[in-house]
Amino acid sequence: MKAKAFDTIVFKRILKYAKPYKWRFNSVILFAIFLSIFAALRPYLLKLTVDDYIKTHDQVGLLWYVILMGIVLILEVLSNFFFVYWANWLGQDIVKDVRVKLFKHMLSFKMKYYDTAPVGQLITRSVSDMESIAKIFSQGLFMIASDLLKMIVILFFMLKENWKLTIIVFIAMPILVFVTRIFQRKMQVTFEEVRNQIANLNTFVQERVTGMKIVQLFNRENIEYEKFKEINNKHKNAWVKTILYNSIFFPIADIISSLTLGFIVLYGGFRIIDGDSTTTFGDIFSYTMYIGMLFNPLRQIADKFNEMQMGMISANRVFEILDTKEHIQDIGTIEAPTFEGAIEFKDVKFSYIDNEEVIKGINLSVQSGQTIAIVGATGAGKTTIINLLNRFYEINSGKIYIDNQNIHDYTLDSLRKQIAVVLQDVFLFADTILNNITLNNPEITREQVVTAAKKIGVHEFINSLPGGYDYNVKERGVMLSSGQRQLIAFLRAYVSNPSILILDEATSSIDMYSEELIQQATETITKGRTSIIIAHRLATIMNADKIVVMDKGLIVEQGTHQELLNVTSGYYKNLYDSQFQLNS
Repeated sequence: MKAKAFDTIVFKRILKYAKPYKWRFNSVILFAIFLSIFAALRPYLLKLTVDDYIKTHDQVGLLWYVILMGIVLILEVLSNFFFVYWANWLGQDIVKDVRVKLFKHMLSFKMKYYDTAPVGQLITRSVSDMESIAKIFSQGLFMIASDLLKMIVILFFMLKENWKLTIIVFIAMPILVFVTRIFQRKMQVTFEEVRNQIANLNTFVQERVTGMKIVQLFNRENIEYEKFKEINNKHKNAWVKTILYNSIFFPIADIISSLTLGFIVLYGGFRIIDGDSTTTFGDIFSYTMYIGMLFNPLRQIADKFNEMQMGMISANRVFEILDTKEHIQDIGTIEAPTFEGAIEFKDVKFSYIDNEEVIKGINLSVQSGQTIAIVGATGAGKTTIINLLNRFYEINSGKIYIDNQNIHDYTLDSLRKQIAVVLQDVFLFADTILNNITLNNPEITREQVVTAAKKIGVHEFINSLPGGYDYNVKERGVMLSSGQRQLIAFLRAYVSNPSILILDEATSSIDMYSEELIQQATETITKGRTSIIIAHRLATIMNADKIVVMDKGLIVEQGTHQELLNVTSGYYKNLYDSQFQLNS
């Protein structure tokens, strides 16, 4: 999408975030005014010093004016300090607020959003794009306003001093403005390309680092290396364009500035030689300062405008995410401090993609305190059922009840607090084992965790690790085996004291020792609460109160283990026979 030269809608939206910091916003503007006045005063005082005191050999007056220029310089430095510091401070506070709002917004997205959204892109929006937004205030808006104000004040002083010399400046300025405008347009297009290449680079690196095991397992190092070189080269070329335009523009701007100064010295010198009393040596001295103070902001204003444009492009991208309506509707009013645990699915239909149903009208009843197992081939819809129970996705039609109450009537927070899930692929944060178990919930104490660990038989395993419960498992728990991560997940579920427990393939792909511990943990944490166990390995679910067999989004059989074995040519019986013949 091509960015506008100046998107007023995005700009106004960003300014709304400055409202809580109105006093600081106004203070920055006030210091910008002070800065422009003090900056313009220095050349003017220099003119007076040359004409009134140096030329007349007045040493006392010269000393006082030098002191006065020193005071003005100190005031200019202080104004500049507060202007720059508070402008940056304001920018960081606004970014902090936007980033918090963005992260909170993302936390409530449906899982469907994360199924398709590139993770690298979301990281770019949350980190580097945010810093670009800060530059709207630190290097864009206020700097441009300050420079424009400074130029206006300087032009006022110049016209007041010598309008004839100022005419030369007025002739040169449109040329510099024209060159600056061309530069700004070129840089705007180039920066868009830079931002796109940064997002591509972030996405590529994030995906390859996360999937490094697959890259190495399939000997893809050289192929991915060549792809990275190609993307990195595009990123470099985009930046080289900006360097090229800068290399052309700034020397041209310097030439225009130097030529203008040369014409002023030449013209002013001739006027003085000719005895024109309206032009003085003080004018020549002050104008050498004025030209630099006038032209430098003018040539840099394009660069600052680009910084502002960069920030608005980034802000627009962030606002696109903030405007995304991918939330689960949390309109329930019933707080559920605890559940009895009775669950009922009534003619529930669901599809991840429109017109492609994966759950095709199932009816399922689970009694309070009952342990049921769900089995079936990959893609049968087993995991989808637990996703719907937690309201990670919204059903197409039908109803789901817990304790005879539609789950939409419960607040989302209280519903999920009463349902604990242990997944096959356990995710652990780069933190201590204790924090991964409690998830930093202040209501769960260390003593409660230790007691729970002893009950389900994992305390000894945790204590054997360096640092015990304070052992840092690093990113995604890479310091632990898959079985150990599963045990941590079981303990995490247990200490949350859920009314309903769901184990999704929790005993697959683990060693025999870990499986024994997990079996022990399963017996402990399922006792006295409704439990749903999803498994491929039938040996782990034969003692379930009820086994539900799914195939292609439908429940095709249900009953106890023995009842299902008695079904001639039944789906479960065939599955059971094939597994145990394979293992015999």
